[in-house]
Amino acid sequence: MSNPDRPACIAHWQEIEGADRPYYRGEDERMSIGAPFGRHFGLTRLGIHHERLLPGRRTSYPHAESAEEEFVYVIDGAPDVWLDGHLHRLSPGDAVGFPAGTGQSHTFINNTDTEVRLLVVGEASKPENRIVYPLNPQERDGRDDWWDAAPGRPLGDHDGLSDRVRDWRAGRRATQD
Repeated sequence: MSNPDRPACIAHWQEIEGADRPYYRGEDERMSIGAPFGRHFGLTRLGIHHERLLPGRRTSYPHAESAEEEFVYVIDGAPDVWLDGHLHRLSPGDAVGFPAGTGQSHTFINNTDTEVRLLVVGEASKPENRIVYPLNPQERDGRDDWWDAAPGRPLGDHDGLSDRVRDWRAGRRATQD
């Protein structure tokens, strides 16, 4: 796929895609698989990622950020966006924007049997940014960027998990009883 005459400022997402591994410490759940374009190209103000979301996976724990904006565009597939505990089905061409500081928690979940591909664009990490994981407060431990002053927002009853992970965890608990 690589062409020696091709300048370094051109890259295909498959050339820079990262490893498929668990994202959160102490967890074995695998999330999306990303190709960090911004880092690859040395961009310092934009974070740009091509994310592959395999069936049954989500992009992250539901979270909100204080100072970094984010934009997600659905390239392929039909993910659900989890917004403050409510699911909304998306399709190719749909986009979702997250202004900084609103406290709106979000993640993207693939509850289908086909791969989802997303383009995620956001601001590069800012030292003043704070983050909150409303369904995973244990993440506060060991973080110096926890958003204590996040706006309180009512949450719906969806647990933020994909159907497959929820079913797998329920089955695992049933066999332990």
